[in-house]
Amino acid sequence: MNATQQLHQLGQSLWLDNITRTLLDDGTLARYIAQNSITGLTSNPSIFDKAIAQGNAYDAGIRDGVQRGLSGEALFMTLALDDLRRAAKLFRPVFDATAHVDGWVSMEVSPLLVADTRGSIAAARQIHEQADCANLFVKIPGSPEGVGAIEESIFAGIPINVTLLFSCAQYQAVAEAYMRGIERRLAAGLDPRVPSVASLFVSRWDVAANPQLPDELHNTLGIAVAGQTYRAYRQLLASARWKQLAAAGAPVQRLLWASTGTKDKNASDTLYIDALAAPDTINTMPEKTLRAYAEHGKPIHAMALDGGDADTVLAQVEAAGVDTDALAAKLQRDGAAAFVKSWQDLLQRLADKAAALGTKAAASNAP
Repeated sequence: MNATQQLHQLGQSLWLDNITRTLLDDGTLARYIAQNSITGLTSNPSIFDKAIAQGNAYDAGIRDGVQRGLSGEALFMTLALDDLRRAAKLFRPVFDATAHVDGWVSMEVSPLLVADTRGSIAAARQIHEQADCANLFVKIPGSPEGVGAIEESIFAGIPINVTLLFSCAQYQAVAEAYMRGIERRLAAGLDPRVPSVASLFVSRWDVAANPQLPDELHNTLGIAVAGQTYRAYRQLLASARWKQLAAAGAPVQRLLWASTGTKDKNASDTLYIDALAAPDTINTMPEKTLRAYAEHGKPIHAMALDGGDADTVLAQVEAAGVDTDALAAKLQRDGAAAFVKSWQDLLQRLADKAAALGTKAAASNAP
C-alpha cells in the first residue's frame, strides 16, 4: 500500500490541483485515480493558462469556438467546461459511491468579480447552469465581498468551493455563510443537501514569512495556521448548531488544504502532505507533489484535533515580528490580484492563439 492509499484509508480525500486536455487524452488522470487514490480535482485560471499555452491540445477547440462566434471569457468557459465535464465523468463512480461527498471538479468565477458580490452570485449561477454537471463545484473567493455571494449561492442550491482562504478567521466567516445558506433553505422548505468545501491556502504563508523569521521557524507558519483552522473546523462540527443542521440532512462543508506544493528547495517535497494528514479533509496537490508523495511520503499520524503546537508556533512567529492578521489579509489580496493577472493573460493567450490559427477572435473581450 503506497502513501497516498494510506492517506485515503485515514479518511482524507486526495485531489489533483491540475487539469489539462492532455491529462485526459493520454489517460494520466485515469491512472492517478486507479493508482494514487485521486478522487477529485481543482482548477484555476493559472492552471488553464499554462495548459492552453503548452502544445496544440486546445487548437481544435479554439477553432471550433471562434467559428461559432465565441471569444474571450465565453470561449474560455466552453473550453474549460469541456475538460471539466470529461474529468467529472471519470470521478462519477466515486461521487455516486460516496453519496456526493467526494468525486468533485471545480470551476472558478471570473477573478475580476472578487469585490463584486452581485456579479459573483450571477456568475456562479451561470456556470452552474452552463456546466449542467452534478459533480462540479463553482469556486468563489472567500473575500469579504465573497462571503455574501457564498451564502446566496448555497441558498440557491449551487455547490460551492470557497477559495483563497488564508486564516482561521477567514475560514470561520465562510463557514458561517455556508450554515446561514443551509438554514435559510430549511426555513424555506428546501433540500439542505448542498455540498461545499472551504479551501485554506497553506504554503504561501511560508513564502511570505520565511524571510522575516529565524531559520528554526522557517516553513512552520503555514502548518500552524492549518492546525489552528483544523481545530476550529472540528469544534464547529461538534457544535449544537451544526449537529442540528446535520440531523436535518446538511452535508459537512469539508476543509480543503490548498497550495500544498513545497516552495522552499531546502524543505521536504512532501512537507505539507505529511503534516496535514487529517480525516474529513481534502488535500489538493500539484502533480509533482502527488508523484513525490506516492513515492516516499510518510503519513505518520493524523493532525491533532486541538491544533497541536499551533498556538505556540503562532506566538513565536508574532514575537519574531510577523503580524499574522495583517499578513492574512495581504495574502488574500495578493492571491486575488495574481488570479486577475492570470485571467488577463489567459484571455490574451486565447486571442493570440486564435489569430495564430488563422481565425478571427473578437478583441473586445481580450485585455
